[in-house]
Amino acid sequence: MKHLRSLGTIFPQGRLRRHLLASAIALASVTAMPASSVLAQEIRAVMHSGLRVLDPIITTAHITRNHGYMIYDTLLAVDENQAPQPQMADWTVSDDGMAYTFKLRDGLKFHDGADVTAADVVASLKRWAERDGGGQMLMGYIKSIEATGDKTAVLTLSEPFSYVIELIAKPSAVPAFIMPERIASTPGTEAVAEHIGSGPFRFVEAEYEPGVRVVYEKFADYVPRSEPASWTAGGKEVKVDRVVWVSMPDAQTALNALTSGEIDYIEQPPIDLLPLLEGNEEITVDVLNTLGYQTMGRLNWLHAPFDDVRVRRAAMLALNQTDVLGALIGNPEYYSVCASMYGCDTPLATDAGGETMVEGSDVEGAKALLAEAGYDGTPIVLMQPTDVSSVSPQPVVAAQLLRQAGFTVDLQPMDWQTLVTRRASQAAPADGGWNMFFTNWVIPEVWNPIINPMLNGGGTEKAWFGWPDDPELEAMRKEFVQATNDDERQEIATRLHQHAYEVVNYIPLGQYLSPSAWRNELSGVRKSPVPLFWDITKAE
Repeated sequence: MKHLRSLGTIFPQGRLRRHLLASAIALASVTAMPASSVLAQEIRAVMHSGLRVLDPIITTAHITRNHGYMIYDTLLAVDENQAPQPQMADWTVSDDGMAYTFKLRDGLKFHDGADVTAADVVASLKRWAERDGGGQMLMGYIKSIEATGDKTAVLTLSEPFSYVIELIAKPSAVPAFIMPERIASTPGTEAVAEHIGSGPFRFVEAEYEPGVRVVYEKFADYVPRSEPASWTAGGKEVKVDRVVWVSMPDAQTALNALTSGEIDYIEQPPIDLLPLLEGNEEITVDVLNTLGYQTMGRLNWLHAPFDDVRVRRAAMLALNQTDVLGALIGNPEYYSVCASMYGCDTPLATDAGGETMVEGSDVEGAKALLAEAGYDGTPIVLMQPTDVSSVSPQPVVAAQLLRQAGFTVDLQPMDWQTLVTRRASQAAPADGGWNMFFTNWVIPEVWNPIINPMLNGGGTEKAWFGWPDDPELEAMRKEFVQATNDDERQEIATRLHQHAYEVVNYIPLGQYLSPSAWRNELSGVRKSPVPLFWDITKAE
C-alpha cells in the first residue's frame, strides 16, 4: 500500500452556515473557563466528534472509546510492536493452555477511592464479553471466570481458544475497560449511570455539556507502570492538570482557534486545510495512527430490500472505492484502494472475493441482479451524518451510485451521535430504522476475523449493527480460533474472507491515514491507533 497521509473535506458554504452557531458556542466554552481552572495547566482539544454516549462498552463509536481511555484502565494492553503487555495485571497460562491467571498490580484505585479488586475484573470482563464480538465468541469457550482472591482472577476454558490474551488486550473497537463491580453489573443492554474508572484521568461530570464540551482532570492517585508508554501499554503518566474536549463542527473555526492558540490540538484536521497549518512554524502536523483506517458501508440484513443477498450484491457492484475515497480524501496521494477486509499490509491481508471492489462500479451487473431479485423500488434509508467530515461524504457518493444502478434512495441527514444511537435500532426503516450507513475503523479493529466487529454472523443477538445471521461464517471463525499454526489460520481467514464477500457481510471502501495537528507548546504526543493524552507536556 502506498504511503498515505490524511483524510478530510472542507465544509461546503451551506454547511458552514449551518454549524456556525454551534462552533461559536464551542469557541466560547474554550475561552470562558471556570475561575478555578485559570491557573491550571490545561490541554484544549477538538476531537473528531462531540461526545454524547459515555458508556464505552455499549458502542463502538470512536469518540466514546477515546473517552474510555481517559477514565478507565485495561487489564492488558498492546504496545507499538503489536504485542500484548501487562497493564493492570500480569498473567500466567497453565501448561495445558486451559487456565489464565491474572494478578493485579499494587496501587490500583478507582476515582471514588475504592481499591480495584479481582471481583471488579470478573464483572467487567463479563459485561465486555456481552457486547464485543470477539468477547462473545470467547465466552462460548469459557468454563468459568472467578476471583480467587482480592487481586487474583482465573479464567478457565472448556476447550482450546488461541486468542484469549489478544482479545483482552486489543486497543479497539470495544476495549476491555475495567469498572467497579457495582457498575459493571449493569446489563450490557443498558448504559451505565456512573462513570468511575481507575484510569489516569477523572471525568468531571459537573462540567460536562453533551456534544459540546467534556472536561477531565488528572487523577492524583493513579500509579503509572514503570515501563515507558507505548501505544496503550506502559506508563500512563499525566503531566497536565486538565484536558478539555471542545466540539467545533466547522473545520475552519477549529483551525483558526488552533492558529490563535485558543486550542492546543485537533484530532482530525481536513486535508484541504492542511496547507494552512503546515506552513505555520508554531504548529506540528503528523500522522499518529500510522496503520490507518478502513472506511466501509454496512447493510441491514433484517429488512427489505437487503434481506435478499442478490440486492446486497447489487449494492456492492454499484459502489466503488475510487469514487468514495476521492470524495472523502480528495487527492489519491493520501489514500489507497484495498479489497482486504483485514486491511492491506497486515499478516492476514487477502483480496479473495473482493477483486471487483478495486475495479470500479458495475452498473449493468447491479441492474441485472436487481431485476433478478424483483426489486420493486423499496426506498433505501441511507443515514448521512452532517457534522463529521470523516463520515459525511461517503453516503452522498453512495446515494448517487446506488441511484445510477436503479435503487431508490432516501438520504436522511442527521448528526453523527444521532446516527450512532439510531443504528442500534432493529425497527423497520419506515418506523425509525435504517438500511445502510457508513463508518470507519482503525486497522487494529479489523485485522483478523475474531476482532473485526463486522465479521460476526450471530444474528440479532450477537452480530454488530446490520445483524447478519450466518452460521457458515460462525463455523469458520470457530475453526480460526482452534487453529494451531499460522499457515492454517491464513487458509481459514482467506476462505472466510471470500465467503464474507459472497454474502456481502459489509462493503470495504478503501484505506487512508488521518493526521493530527497540535501547537508546539505540546511535547510528548504519542503515536498510537487511538488518541492518547497521557505523557504530554505543555510548556508555559
